[in-house]
Amino acid sequence: MRWTSIVAIFLLFWVLAAFLVLPFGVRTHDEAGLSKVPGQAESAPAEFNPKRIAKRATVLALVLFGLFYLNYVYGWVSIDAFDLYPGSEG
Repeated sequence: MRWTSIVAIFLLFWVLAAFLVLPFGVRTHDEAGLSKVPGQAESAPAEFNPKRIAKRATVLALVLFGLFYLNYVYGWVSIDAFDLYPGSEG
């Protein structure tokens, strides 16, 4: 696998991981006991920390990409493992 493919696939995993970790640990102003600004959405986070989200996303992306790459190298799961056309022979 080329290094450019590795970078591109890792970035895809990172974006997926960022969206996956985004809602974890979020507290609203009501949960944090803070006052709200007039017109503020009820679900707005009290404290948004993009560094924490980036760190969590990076760790998760490294784990997921590591599993992907190991599967690529060792061929644990391949397209042959799936019955794409049930009922047909060959």
